[in-house]
Amino acid sequence: MCIVKPDGPPQLCKTDEIGEIIINSRAGGMMYYGLPGLTKNTFEVIPVNANGVPIGEIPFVRSGLLGFVGPGSLIFVVGKIEGLLMVSGRRHNADDLVATALAVEPVKTVYRGRIAVFSVTVFYDERVVIVAEQRPDASEEDSFQWMSRVLQAIDSIHQVGLYCLALVPANTLPKTPLGGIHISDTKQFFLDGNLHPCNILMCPHTCVTNLPKPRQKQPVGVGPASVMVGNLVAGKRIAQAVGRDLGMIEDQDLVRKLCMWPTVMHQYLTEALQWRAQTDPDHVLYVLLNAKGVTVGTATCVQLHKRAEKIAAALYEKSSINTGENVVLLYPPGIDLIAAFYGCLYAGCVPVNVRPPHPQNLAATLPTVRMIIDVSKAACILTTQNLMRTLRSKEAAASVNIKTWPTIIDTDDLPRRRPPQIYKPPTAEMIAYLDFSVSTTGMLTGVKISHAAVSALCRSIKLQCELYSSRQIAICLDPYCGLGFVLWCLASVYSGHQSILIPPFELESCLSLWLSTLSQYRIRDTFCSYSVMELCTKGLGTQTELLKARGVNLSCVRSCVVIAEERPRLALSQSFSKLFKDLGLSARAVSTAFGSRVNLAVCLQGTTGPDPCTVYVDMKSLRHDRVRLVERGAPQSLPLMESGKILPGVRVIIVNPETKGPLGDSHLGEIWVNSPHNASGYYTIYGEESLQANHFNTKLSFGDPHTLWARTGYLGFVKRTELLDASGDRHDALFVVGSLDETLELRGLRYHPSDIETSVSRAHRSIAESAVFTWTNLLVVVSELCGSEQDALDLVPLITNVVLEEHHLIVGVVVVVDPGVIPINSRGEKQRMHLRDSFLADQLDPIYVAYNM
Repeated sequence: MCIVKPDGPPQLCKTDEIGEIIINSRAGGMMYYGLPGLTKNTFEVIPVNANGVPIGEIPFVRSGLLGFVGPGSLIFVVGKIEGLLMVSGRRHNADDLVATALAVEPVKTVYRGRIAVFSVTVFYDERVVIVAEQRPDASEEDSFQWMSRVLQAIDSIHQVGLYCLALVPANTLPKTPLGGIHISDTKQFFLDGNLHPCNILMCPHTCVTNLPKPRQKQPVGVGPASVMVGNLVAGKRIAQAVGRDLGMIEDQDLVRKLCMWPTVMHQYLTEALQWRAQTDPDHVLYVLLNAKGVTVGTATCVQLHKRAEKIAAALYEKSSINTGENVVLLYPPGIDLIAAFYGCLYAGCVPVNVRPPHPQNLAATLPTVRMIIDVSKAACILTTQNLMRTLRSKEAAASVNIKTWPTIIDTDDLPRRRPPQIYKPPTAEMIAYLDFSVSTTGMLTGVKISHAAVSALCRSIKLQCELYSSRQIAICLDPYCGLGFVLWCLASVYSGHQSILIPPFELESCLSLWLSTLSQYRIRDTFCSYSVMELCTKGLGTQTELLKARGVNLSCVRSCVVIAEERPRLALSQSFSKLFKDLGLSARAVSTAFGSRVNLAVCLQGTTGPDPCTVYVDMKSLRHDRVRLVERGAPQSLPLMESGKILPGVRVIIVNPETKGPLGDSHLGEIWVNSPHNASGYYTIYGEESLQANHFNTKLSFGDPHTLWARTGYLGFVKRTELLDASGDRHDALFVVGSLDETLELRGLRYHPSDIETSVSRAHRSIAESAVFTWTNLLVVVSELCGSEQDALDLVPLITNVVLEEHHLIVGVVVVVDPGVIPINSRGEKQRMHLRDSFLADQLDPIYVAYNM
């Protein structure tokens, strides 16, 4: 019998060293049956000396036991090879850790012989995990007291930090044939998320000591001029992209032939609608569908004009409402909303479109309505009979003061009257409407859109999407703000195309409504939101054969544009394309648009031009505010899809948000935009001029000091591609990375929440959705659990592991909640700040909250 080193060649140990005991005996086994490689390593070990020379020819057998030779040639066994843990270059014995844990009083919390100790590899090192079976009569308080004492004891005695300490119900750990704990199976259960602990304590803050040092931001010693000169010297162009020219057509015969009369002659949408009502009164502009796909409302040019006149007459009759005052429109998605909008314009009022409160959830939705009415100082509310009753109901009185509503006009049964005149604004720079929206950071912002901007935007969309009177498009969007409102209410009146309107809430009762409408009407161009796309992907994933049998065919769809104010969700777009490929949907059809508060439509994938391209960016460089393009499949690579083509009349430049100097091609910076359809400014009661100038009328600090730009508040970059656009020039693609307001500043680096959330969602099959935010420098992860509640505690170590491995961040708090708790707005964007407020106010009603130590 002799002692050899447990690692590497079987070198003999010194007398005071612990090693593996190897034996030569005729009474032992000779080999593993059918496993020659393992046999050689276990049964045919020949010890070597310090120089690596064999000390004999007699083969020894490995015992798997650790020990040393004591005085009088006595053999002392101290543990097993499989219980040897190597943490941060030091060896620890699992049996020693078990002995320390059992020495902690009181042991009435766990069973003595039912403790498993093993290590898992997380972030380039081994981390110690202890799993024990908890006695059924132990209270949660006793358990946590015992766990915290075990942590302190192991830290002080063994000088090693525990990564995770988990307690599982009695008799749930896997057993060996001889009745012991099966360590490797327990470890596998832990890594797979199948351990189902009843108590867990994670201590990544104390035991993960090999994180890189936090980045120290250096003072910027290089001015914007130097950056620009450096780019020019390096042969890099300044990162800017320009849409094609909006251009005006001079030849009036050609104008008439192309049915473009209103788009050239009229600066105002009201004039365009009146012209259409005279020249083509019976042309159907809008078709509204219900959940069964049945037409429940249509509006021809003349019908829309007459309905608008009725509403304008009602507004003129109210002596309290003056020209230029704000009027709130409170309607469900439909044609009434469109008529009310034009009625306001006919009367010279400024419409403010507001999402109506949800009748089943007035407490949460009515205060937002009240806030917009108060902030906009609305003189009147136009709405339906049902909603008027809701506003004055007892339930509403519980949430807001219903006695102070402005004048409410019910537009359902107005008498047939014509207004004394149709208002025409003195200049196109006057405000056409106010666009209010709650941002993902929870801020309510209203922007002013002028008549000139409305015309320029509608013309830009018309050119990009080739819209004219004989065309049909399908819209499945919420019509309350941004580009969704423009497509629903404005574009058809301007361009003359027919819009088939599908209210997104109708999809809840009939998921296939949107897709079957596209097939039935042979739609070439459709617009939707990510929430609609997600609903179809999750709900119709298993029903493609059924839809095919019903005759749903999507081969007619040429472009399906997702309207968004965020980074394109590439994974969702790809899974939607793959899922409905069997129904004839072209892989090239799905694309995205991009807009922001300062400019409702910067990009929109039109009918011409190259397909949207995808690039792969190194995530580590993004955290340092840099862009490094890598190959597909490279480690730590992030795929980014182009956000659609730059709209006609739009100029985009990438700017350093701190120095306000222009950046070079493929550099990360803030997206600034210049276009005739930029918003005129924020609508504020007290007029915060500094904020106004900072966001809407900003100039570059160097290069082109005269052009006025609007700051979108989004980070992105421009890359010149090898593709050619319609004019034959090389195409400049805009890639949106994320909102500046939403980024998380942790350890001196900039993280985008969606990247961390993508990693978290991959951690376990039971995670339906997740959201992250910071709380006093701690990263908080909220995950929705779609499995059984016994999976809840399994998520804690898996989420902590994946964020540490992929993002080099330690999660401070893991909150496991029921599905549907993470608030999502109508565009399908997560409202992370609302979630943070609910977390701080202790309103989440979580399944489990783990505070990592």
